Amino acid sequence: METQNDKGQPSIWRSLDWWTVGIYIALLIFGWISVCGASYTYGETDIFSLSTRSGMQIVWICTSFALGFILLMLDDRFYDTFAYVIYAVLLLLLFLTIFNPHEIKGSRSWIVLGPLRLQPAEFAKFATALAVSKLMSTFGFDMQKPKHFFSAMAIILLPMLFIIGQRETGSALVYLAFFLMLYREGMPGSILFTGVAMVIYFVVGIKYEQVFLLGTPTSVGKFVVLLLVQIFASSMVYIYAHNRHFALRLLAICTGVTLLVLLFSEFVIPFDIVWVQLGISAFLIGFLVYEGLSTRILHSLLIALFSVGSIIFFYSADYVLNNVMEPHQRVRINVLLGLDDDLAGAGYNVHQSEIAIGSGGLQGKGFLNGTQTKLKFVPEQDTDFIFCTVGEEEGFLGSASVLLLFLALILRLIHLAERQPFKFGRVYGYCVAGIFLFHVFINVGMVLGLTPVIGIPLPFFSYGGSSLWGFTLLLFIFLRIDAGRNLVRT
Repeated sequence: METQNDKGQPSIWRSLDWWTVGIYIALLIFGWISVCGASYTYGETDIFSLSTRSGMQIVWICTSFALGFILLMLDDRFYDTFAYVIYAVLLLLLFLTIFNPHEIKGSRSWIVLGPLRLQPAEFAKFATALAVSKLMSTFGFDMQKPKHFFSAMAIILLPMLFIIGQRETGSALVYLAFFLMLYREGMPGSILFTGVAMVIYFVVGIKYEQVFLLGTPTSVGKFVVLLLVQIFASSMVYIYAHNRHFALRLLAICTGVTLLVLLFSEFVIPFDIVWVQLGISAFLIGFLVYEGLSTRILHSLLIALFSVGSIIFFYSADYVLNNVMEPHQRVRINVLLGLDDDLAGAGYNVHQSEIAIGSGGLQGKGFLNGTQTKLKFVPEQDTDFIFCTVGEEEGFLGSASVLLLFLALILRLIHLAERQPFKFGRVYGYCVAGIFLFHVFINVGMVLGLTPVIGIPLPFFSYGGSSLWGFTLLLFIFLRIDAGRNLVRT
């Protein structure tokens, strides 16, 4: 029989999801072992000393347990009631950090209070998740209404802009993780597709901009992107406007004219086909606008807007890359795309981490036996690049175990989110799952050279109190909300 408190309510400890707590503890143990291995120096005799990073990480872990306990002791309604207040306080801290930053290891996002150093950006994630959950759980909220959708987007984008103001683009990109929640709550798939399309435009356009098509003066990057815009627009007419014949006509006109012009440029007079493609795109957009106005079908106008936005985004991407982004960010992207080969500069961290992971083999070199990490070949190996320590010391089996633990955590969070009786808990749960998924995917990806190096920590592994406390806050607030799902409200 379930134990009850003095008010006749089910005990929080009986309702707590101990599976998630167990995964959390396992990740903390793995994380401490990795911090110990990454920060260990030959000759150290006491890895538990507070003068070492492994010793200090134990302090952060203990304080995280205490923080988690406090969060569980609070009434779950506290988080709903004070969501906007918490969000406002964190926004204020983010704003103040822009004008009074303390730079630590090149990062300008720190607040220093005596011996305590904190990154408000790490805590703003849970505050944003609470605020957007509060908004979306209000009576009458409808994701399909533009006013409501843009209100939710404003809550997400405002801290993102403040973090960009701190020149912490990597931390700001974490807020893209909220799109998982938005999609679950009814955001049109077209918006998600638009985001994916923009990534494709950027990668293809930048990577192949200086590659020329079949000996003509036509950039392969520009040619492919503009052709994709036309194909995507035609496909969206078929999917969203449900007009098969119209879609096929548009596709036939665009691809047919492009093919003829390509053959003319190849065999008659070489010239830049991109100008003709821009004309085709203009025709396509005009045709869509005319169709939308004449039939009063909103989808055609939205597809036209998508096409215009795609072209504007593509042509602005190069400007942003070369004139807006910081030099180190630009170099990192160029290295990732294979445009630069800077093994001694921007590509050094990734190259050394790949060597470290590869040297671990199947079973790894063993605890404290890694050479790449012990000899400090990998910068930031106990923070952003800590996964390379896992790969070197624990090998493929250890790395796979860590990834499986993270997978289990994310799937468990989605399961818990789906069983919430109230929308507030479900929305917050998906926010937490999305943030963890983004951090793990990007961090492991950048260590393996698959994603850009944007400087975000691996949850529960990277050294430091701000990161560990931030993820603990995210997780245990949700665990407390979930534990209160069966309580009788009076």
